[in-house]
Amino acid sequence: MRHHTSPNLYMPVNTAAFTPEYYPPAPEVLDWSVIFADGKPPSILDIGCGRGAFLLEYAANNPADNILGIEVRKHAADWINTVVSGENIENATALWYSVINGLPFIRSQSINSVFYFFPDPWIKKKHHKRRAFTQNFLREIYRVLKPGGLLYLMTDVREVDEYQKETIAEFGGFSMENVISWNLPATDQERFCLRKNIPFVRTLCRKNDDN
Repeated sequence: MRHHTSPNLYMPVNTAAFTPEYYPPAPEVLDWSVIFADGKPPSILDIGCGRGAFLLEYAANNPADNILGIEVRKHAADWINTVVSGENIENATALWYSVINGLPFIRSQSINSVFYFFPDPWIKKKHHKRRAFTQNFLREIYRVLKPGGLLYLMTDVREVDEYQKETIAEFGGFSMENVISWNLPATDQERFCLRKNIPFVRTLCRKNDDN
């Protein structure tokens, strides 16, 4: 699910001379009463949810949590929502959206956990500007997380792991620790890495309340 989409989707909509017709909508407000069965906003975010293996299993295992997946690839978001509708899953949905535009539709200090797994690595230096993991991104994550809330990171690209940790250290709003395992569903990419003996890193970041 990585790569193979226009680089324009990784640029903020307000920086473009014009908005391509295939650019995801950038809403300021969402009506949760028509998104989740209980009418409540999400408490969990899965950013870059791909085709939703993790999101759907998490929703099944945690029926009290509303989980919002955010995915820049329209076909992947549509696939998830087709499954959600067909299986009558009431606490999960996928939003076709580019997170580079922030999270204005998420209320401050309302999210328990944010998952950000196996992002597009954009290895070449000239492509680093396309990475969503920026100071602005962390500022938004910090804003929406509850006190003590958790940001889960996972990647199989060493350069991405180093970049993320440097970016977090510069931001200063989170404590970080590498963890060997956690009690969470596996993503498709995680399963692939395990089958192929490809090393990957899990990092758990906890929101500090003094930033």
